[in-house]
Amino acid sequence: MKKLPSLEGVQLAASRLNSVIRKTPWEFNKRLSELTGASIFFKREDLQQVRSFKIRGAYNKISSLSEGERTRGIVCASAGNHAQGFAFSCKKMQIEGIVYMPATTPQQKVSQVRMFGGEYIQVVLTGDNFDTCQKYALKFAKKENKTFIHPFDDTKVIEGQATIALEILEHSSGPLDYIFVPVGGGGLISGIVTVIKLLSSNTKIIGVEPKGASSMKKSLNEGERVVLKKIDNFVDGAAVSQVGKIPFEICKTQLDEIITVDEGKICQTILDLYNNEGIIAEPAGALAISGLEVMESNFKGKRIAVILCGGNNDILRMPEISERALLYASLKHYFLIDFPQRAGAMKEFVTEILGPNDDITHFEFSKKSYRTNAPAVVGIQLKKAEDFSLLVERMKIHNFKFDYLNEKQNLFQFLI
Repeated sequence: MKKLPSLEGVQLAASRLNSVIRKTPWEFNKRLSELTGASIFFKREDLQQVRSFKIRGAYNKISSLSEGERTRGIVCASAGNHAQGFAFSCKKMQIEGIVYMPATTPQQKVSQVRMFGGEYIQVVLTGDNFDTCQKYALKFAKKENKTFIHPFDDTKVIEGQATIALEILEHSSGPLDYIFVPVGGGGLISGIVTVIKLLSSNTKIIGVEPKGASSMKKSLNEGERVVLKKIDNFVDGAAVSQVGKIPFEICKTQLDEIITVDEGKICQTILDLYNNEGIIAEPAGALAISGLEVMESNFKGKRIAVILCGGNNDILRMPEISERALLYASLKHYFLIDFPQRAGAMKEFVTEILGPNDDITHFEFSKKSYRTNAPAVVGIQLKKAEDFSLLVERMKIHNFKFDYLNEKQNLFQFLI
């Protein structure tokens, strides 16, 4: 087992990072404070140098390398934010680096990596997810005798991420009751736990994972690291099929609680942050805030810190984010409806089936002249979730046969 992170190591990391990173803002959030009855503070790592906390760990690790390791060059694998911190560090220290990124990485993050690294980095797009991409990167690093900079399973990386905890304690004018932390591979939360349990032992640390990639929660439940056979890559900054060895060792004994959040709820949080606070958060960045919003607990009178860990969101993803939020709120529904091929059938559907506030947002139909009925894929957006049962009842009364596609994942995935 590798050496675990220490408070001394975190303090050394803070001195290394002092002239490189920003001490990001500590902001009171009035909206969520009023909603929960607590005092909610955001730690705004989305306003960091590379719009993510990942620069802390990457720079701390790379700056601690020997001259020989720097000369041979370095390699990393990342879905985006670690790669940006890695690229920034390479350019800052003039070290040649190679960044392996999944071929599915949003283009905005790929462009940012190239911008931050300039002539000092090379980007290789390979694999459909982080885990596959990392296998290629590790194989290459071993073959070429280059140092691999792990995004989360490395003591120096974890100590760099943990400097956030030192800043949180410095910011806060009083004791904190909770800190909500996003969880991917576990580097950030294990660093936060390392510091907080020593310097603020009464503060509870709550980890938050996406429902479709809950590798830490499942590992803690099983008592050993598990490998998820299938993950939802939507929260790309936290979509990891297996957490790190070091983070797991720390979290299994010191983490107070871990919860999961539906990806649709994360999407709604992204929209709320943009519409209410003007904050552009990526899915992983909004993860901890979503956890606060769904956790069933009485927070009245508590002081709570929430880490908003990243703001690298590609604007091209917003239609999907909006769609997932509507689906989560039960305001968007898809049906395969068997329309009778007669004049007036569509008019009957619009006038008799749709409620006064219902809206058709998707319609695909192809007339079959040799059949009496033909299917149409119809997407309907509601004003209120409770209108769904009324809509279904009206279709049954008027003998419109249908299949509900929201529950048929294999078909539904083609629509969003």
